Amino acid sequence: MNPAIGITLLLTVLQVASGQKVTSLTACLVDQSLRLDCRHENTTASLSIQYEFSLTRDSKKHVLVSTVGVPEHMYRSRTNFTNKYNMKVLYLSGFTTKDEGLYTCELRLSSQQPSFSKNVTVLRDKLVKCGGISLLAQNTSWLLLPLLSLPLLQGMDFISL
Repeated sequence: MNPAIGITLLLTVLQVASGQKVTSLTACLVDQSLRLDCRHENTTASLSIQYEFSLTRDSKKHVLVSTVGVPEHMYRSRTNFTNKYNMKVLYLSGFTTKDEGLYTCELRLSSQQPSFSKNVTVLRDKLVKCGGISLLAQNTSWLLLPLLSLPLLQGMDFISL
């Protein structure tokens, strides 16, 4: 084998292997539902990323939603999953103290065996409510224009307060 081809192949595999690294896993409460945000790097646009959300409680792993394993029947009707470019979001409705435990988000490429994961311990009384919508994050910074131009309009005597 040509050494240049071997090096190119190795670099491609290394880039693909790092393409699904989990960067953060956060939990918050929306009404009575638990929301888990699993953010990850995504440099593998052409390859699908397999995922698994699980809950470990009393030393037993419960699969909530997965493309790797089979989700448990008792959670299927309570989960809602959203897949975005660099974030996987899981909602677990009717969240109670019985659902407390260690939540895990695990990602892997379909052709790769190594996986990347993050854990978060979730306790009902320590959960924060999910934040509101940020105007700047929603690309509506134009709403700030009147507020920022108020001093200018006052200075030109167009408006008096």
